[in-house]
Amino acid sequence: MSVTASTLRRYWVELGWATFAAINFAAMPFAGEWETVPFHFVWVSLTIVYGFRVWRPWPTAGALSGVMLISGVALVGMSTRGQVSTAELTEVPLMAAMFVAMVWHARRRQAALEELSRATERERDFVRDASHELRTPITIARGHAELIRAGAGGEQTLADAGIVLDELSRLERVAERLLLLAAVEHPNFLRRALIDIDALVVETERRWRASADRDWRVTAGTSGLVPADGERLSYALDALIENAVKFTSDGGTIGIRAWQTGDAAVIEVRDDGPGIAAEQHDRVFERFARGNGRRGTGLGLPIVKAIADAHGGSIAVEPGSGPGQGACLRLTLPGFRPPPRAGRRPVSGSRPSEARA
Repeated sequence: MSVTASTLRRYWVELGWATFAAINFAAMPFAGEWETVPFHFVWVSLTIVYGFRVWRPWPTAGALSGVMLISGVALVGMSTRGQVSTAELTEVPLMAAMFVAMVWHARRRQAALEELSRATERERDFVRDASHELRTPITIARGHAELIRAGAGGEQTLADAGIVLDELSRLERVAERLLLLAAVEHPNFLRRALIDIDALVVETERRWRASADRDWRVTAGTSGLVPADGERLSYALDALIENAVKFTSDGGTIGIRAWQTGDAAVIEVRDDGPGIAAEQHDRVFERFARGNGRRGTGLGLPIVKAIADAHGGSIAVEPGSGPGQGACLRLTLPGFRPPPRAGRRPVSGSRPSEARA
């Protein structure tokens, strides 16, 4: 019984179409001057169903042969009884030709989609493997650079070792972000829990305050929770703040604000830097994009977008973020809910790691 039910669920479209076709074939002799209407219903429905299913060659050939045979026999019988003219018989090969054209286009489209899927998978594998392979040489190079700096006998050597370590740190961040982007479509990319957005914002700002000399302004007023991956969400907020730090100088203002709107929580990061030109508002979320001619990996904001999309949320550059006006980016997360009853402690979602500068 379970096998039958499984078969019905798997082939319900084909079974439904077969029933529809049988009804129309049976109606043809009784349709009078409208006898071609059920005939065309059968062929058009067959073409539509194939466009969704794209059967393998043998089932396709079987369906085409069956419909040609039944419709041909039906028209021949109606022609001998004087119900239709003999010219109507040409409809069978014409409709078959239309169906074959649909088959050709559908199979080309399926082949293109499969090739695109394979190319995407190859790209994802390459990024993942390259990111893993980079970690070992970077770690080794960092160790040697730290030894050189520890034993440096002159200021120039000390400065050179510091530059090498800074560049290695940048390479580490690039490798980490490439690995994260490669993993974003994995089914287990997110590990959701109830996250206290206010606590996340306050704790993240506290970590960054110690590493960047800015005028930090924080407003946390959601007073609720969202189902989210705390580690990924913390990473996204770090990337937004890192972007704000990068485009402001010492003493510049960075504002972090959280609030609730409807059934969503919003986290806003605003700075008084050079702003983002209107034509760049969408492009800044593309991988390796550059905004305002500044130097950077071009991966921070695309990662924020990937994390937002994975949560069913969104990230956007708000209006009023043009040149000379500073920049304002808003991360929206769905699923906001009130805080739990007393005695249950929500998860903050932030990590006790140092800020990424």
